[in-house]
Amino acid sequence: MADLVWYRSIYWRIALGFVALVATLLVLQILVFLWISGRMDDLFPNRTPAQFAGTIATDLSAGLVDQPTLDVDAFVNSRYSGASRGFAVVLSDGRAVVSRRVPPPPMLARIARSRLFDDPYSDRRAGGRFRGPDGGDRPEFGPGRSGGPGGPRGLAVEFAFINVNGTVAGIVAVPVEPPPLSMTLQDLGPTLAIVAFGLLTVGTTVAALAIFRPARRRLSELQDAARAIGAGEVGVRAPVTGGDEVSLLAHSFNEMASELEERTQALERSDRTRRQLLADVSHELSTPLAAIRGYVETLSMAEVPLTENTRRRYLNIVTDETERLEHIVGDLLELARLEGGGGSWREEDVSIDQLLERVRNRHEPRLRERSVTLYTEREASADDTVVGDPNRLEQALQNLVANAIRHTPPGGTVTVRAEARGDRLVLSVEDTGPGISAEHLPRIFDRFYKVDESRASTDTSYGSGLGLSIVRAIVTRHGGTVTASNVEGGGARFEIQLPIASGR
Repeated sequence: MADLVWYRSIYWRIALGFVALVATLLVLQILVFLWISGRMDDLFPNRTPAQFAGTIATDLSAGLVDQPTLDVDAFVNSRYSGASRGFAVVLSDGRAVVSRRVPPPPMLARIARSRLFDDPYSDRRAGGRFRGPDGGDRPEFGPGRSGGPGGPRGLAVEFAFINVNGTVAGIVAVPVEPPPLSMTLQDLGPTLAIVAFGLLTVGTTVAALAIFRPARRRLSELQDAARAIGAGEVGVRAPVTGGDEVSLLAHSFNEMASELEERTQALERSDRTRRQLLADVSHELSTPLAAIRGYVETLSMAEVPLTENTRRRYLNIVTDETERLEHIVGDLLELARLEGGGGSWREEDVSIDQLLERVRNRHEPRLRERSVTLYTEREASADDTVVGDPNRLEQALQNLVANAIRHTPPGGTVTVRAEARGDRLVLSVEDTGPGISAEHLPRIFDRFYKVDESRASTDTSYGSGLGLSIVRAIVTRHGGTVTASNVEGGGARFEIQLPIASGR
């Protein structure tokens, strides 16, 4: 599997996700605080202190015109109960009203009273003119600044006069600076705490669902796969998704599970081979052992009169059965080694011409004895060499040729041919015997299947029934296949197909 990319790491995902969560919560907290406390007006100005003072003065002017006996305190504190700034209202009759939600500085009412009664013409600025208490024109006053008559040093104030029917009925004072933070926190603390707790709960829930839940789910799937493997289900695999440490762990787990499955299957195959070998040995060796035991017991009986010819014939039978027993045991051990992947094995270039020549020389006496002709040929399309174990390939081909000669009647022919077919080398052995019955073809390569029982009109001795099984095992070890079929007009045909080495 490819190396882990840093941004796919679950460590970085959790770290960056946690940082993003904390940053988001902080931003939301700040925005909520600014929204609740009204400091959004300072961050994004849309209403200045002067505009705020003018709004209060305008509302009071309208209220006093409609209702001269208006309760100014109740009016302004109900209408501006959500204001984020403190203010003070001083009327011409001497009444003074201050904001309740955000108390103004203590001297704000005194500054407003001084501006209204004591020094009405200081800090004059251009603007609309209002009728003063004495009936003369007086200008609208601007903010008092540090050192000015509008307020003490360090306090800047915005003023707005209350006009009722062209007469100044009072003044509204609003400090330019926002209220102290401690005062705002004291006022908004419980609300902010509730909002903070809600944001923290929602944020941690989202983080758990978005960051930790997928990792937990995938780890649970990996745990379930491990439990299934422990229960014997070696085919179970963990899902590999995400590209992070969990996926790397799942990938390593699947590799381990695959190796474990292969080893388990190899052990099962070995166990099946062992049990099959024991069953075959007990089945096939019982007949020659019984014959040997019976004839030996007969020869050892003193009370049974036997002629010299009869004794010699019994001894020959015992010798034949002993040789047959040795042949069966040898073939069984050879087949067990081949099917179990054991035994000596080589891979080298094997000359096709030399292979065919050794087959001819090996069976020459038997061919003369049975009056059978053997033809060998290599077509031009076939390579002159093939990669494999020369001794094992010769053994497989020798078994097929011996089987063909045994089932070919006198005067018949056996043809061994090498040809190329795509990316495969085909070695075929064809005889002119009676062929193989269709019902026996699927079982022709089974262990201890008596090939002779499937033939007709041939006078041959029975073999061990392991020759074709050994051929199939050898060919399979070479990565090839072997098949059996009947030739049109009579005779059997066996084909060995071997992969041609790349580059040849």
